[in-house]
Amino acid sequence: QVHLVESGGGLVQAGGSLRLSCAASGLTFGNTAMGWFRQAPGKEREFVATINWSGSLSQYQDSLEDRFTVSRDNFKKMLYLQMDILNTEDTAVYYCAAAANSRDTATRQNQYGYWGQGTQVTVSS
Repeated sequence: QVHLVESGGGLVQAGGSLRLSCAASGLTFGNTAMGWFRQAPGKEREFVATINWSGSLSQYQDSLEDRFTVSRDNFKKMLYLQMDILNTEDTAVYYCAAAANSRDTATRQNQYGYWGQGTQVTVSS
């Protein structure tokens, strides 16, 4: 059974940083593309970032590329999202996801077969 468990969320002031982590189990992590999505209050869940199986390629939502960095450690089966210069618009529940059958980067939600429970990120002004 696949489990994805996010951690690292919390309350931070605008301009600050957070690093989210996602611990994966029950899947061949090193052979699977991974992604981060987020859902703000009253909004639909949206794509944040994705990374391919080896970590050599990544893609971001256009507006986030300068502030967010996705990475992975295949030995530890961990996915990370470094978020810098946070602003109030980054407030959301952040979800880790594993692609259903892809090693390449994936930006669409329907490309993902497994999801974590989410971690809350709140940015105060």
